[in-house]
Amino acid sequence: MTQTVVATIFGQTVTDIPADLFIPPDALTVILRQFEGPLDLLLYLIRKQNLDVLDIPMTQITEQYLAYIQQMSSMDLAAEYLFMASLLIEIKSRLLLPRPKSEESEEEADPRAELARRLLVYEQMKYAAVQLNQIPQAGRDFLWASLPQIRTVFTHPPQVDISDLQQAYLMVLQRAKQFQHHTISEETISVREQMSAILRQLQAGYWVRFESLFDIHKGATLVVTTFIAMLELMKEGLLSTTQETAFAPIFVRLQQNA
Repeated sequence: MTQTVVATIFGQTVTDIPADLFIPPDALTVILRQFEGPLDLLLYLIRKQNLDVLDIPMTQITEQYLAYIQQMSSMDLAAEYLFMASLLIEIKSRLLLPRPKSEESEEEADPRAELARRLLVYEQMKYAAVQLNQIPQAGRDFLWASLPQIRTVFTHPPQVDISDLQQAYLMVLQRAKQFQHHTISEETISVREQMSAILRQLQAGYWVRFESLFDIHKGATLVVTTFIAMLELMKEGLLSTTQETAFAPIFVRLQQNA
């Protein structure tokens, strides 16, 4: 005979209900539907049956409302649900009770009008809440955390071409000719001396403008000698040259690994 499994506890099947098993009355709670308030419940009952909010059948709706809150009697009902129940009963009673003859000629306001107005306003607010909830939550409920990144870009200065040096030299030579003396005298200028002079000027290790290495006031001969001395130092790998962009000023310094 096949035994009926009543329950499974910690992997073990139970086929018989213990005789001393006690189940509290509130051990199991079933929530049929969760509403945000009495207006939400009332609107649910009306829309579920496709009823007109402006012409509510109070007898039908009141009975359905009372039946629903009776199913929720085991829960903690808020006072607003009971207040709505009393309001529905009052409106229903006012519609059922006959009016005095003296008031038949007077046009009485519909007792359902205020309730209908509240339901329509609540429905509009509920629809607006649904629309707002469809907005992306980022920027509405929370903000994106951002961490700025500092990126250091290392740029290698362009290499100085020999034509750039030649062009810079010609410009210095042109300026030196403006200070050329016409007195004929013997000038003894050594390339080695100029090489030493250039190294002394660059011994600090900083970049120096190309033009500042020439003393144009002492004539073109010294400019030519200084340029030759500079070429010799570059040939020996003792000088470095750089230029930010084409036709920009040229800078010179001692070779770092020299």
